[in-house]
Amino acid sequence: MGKVAAIQMTSSHIVADNLAAAGDLLREAKDLGCDIACLPENFSFIGLRDADKLQVAESDGKGAVQSFLSDTARKLKMWILGGTIVIRGDSDIRVANSSLLIDAAGKRVARYDKIHLFDVAIPGRDEQYRESTHVTPGREPVIADTPVGKLGLSVCYDMRFPELYRELVSQGAEWLAMPAAFTVPTGRAHWETLLRARAIENLCYVVAPAQTGTHTSGRETYGDSLIVDYWGQVLSRLARGTGVITAEIDLAKEAETRMRFPALDNRQLRLPNVAAVLT
Repeated sequence: MGKVAAIQMTSSHIVADNLAAAGDLLREAKDLGCDIACLPENFSFIGLRDADKLQVAESDGKGAVQSFLSDTARKLKMWILGGTIVIRGDSDIRVANSSLLIDAAGKRVARYDKIHLFDVAIPGRDEQYRESTHVTPGREPVIADTPVGKLGLSVCYDMRFPELYRELVSQGAEWLAMPAAFTVPTGRAHWETLLRARAIENLCYVVAPAQTGTHTSGRETYGDSLIVDYWGQVLSRLARGTGVITAEIDLAKEAETRMRFPALDNRQLRLPNVAAVLT
């Protein structure tokens, strides 16, 4: 058994303000007895323009946001999943949208770069996104050991691609993190359905911390942070506003359910390895 938190934020274009807000919410998660707290996508920065992320990008392993995650985890003696932050790569015009997992000693134990980038026009709205303009996609699925079980990492738009989660579970994932900054129209239509589907088809806990409300850029995000169990039941949610939700992760019950209802073992189609397809 272990306790996880999903943190909901309304991040702005001012990094210091976002870190202060995240710090308060992380302390709340610690006070609630959580072993690990998960921050949303872009928790430290949502720019006034998409290109602004290039100005706040940090070198891998060094920078104010990474120091904040490490220092806060160490002070609170709690694991932290840093939703995503912006990490420099080899290009001057593109960065990585990276989810960082920090242990209770402040050490980074995993980095996942978002694989599926949000290049879409929202149906019925004059609203378009082209994440790939300034972000380089990741290539490798990532799992990591945590105090509450093996975690499969993913970010936001990834949740529309079930083959990623099949690969994560085939590598041993026992719970899945999906930090997000979902648009309002797609959130209203698909958010809960997608999260519960990924949980059900993989017999796996899903933790989805989200951005919510109207940001300083004028962009709106959907919110509705959820924690869902391996049977698709919503254990906890925060529809609107900033805050913290928590739930217990019971891996013994998950394992028993996987044994008694062996849908993962009954699969007949063995699709190519995700990593091989992406390379």
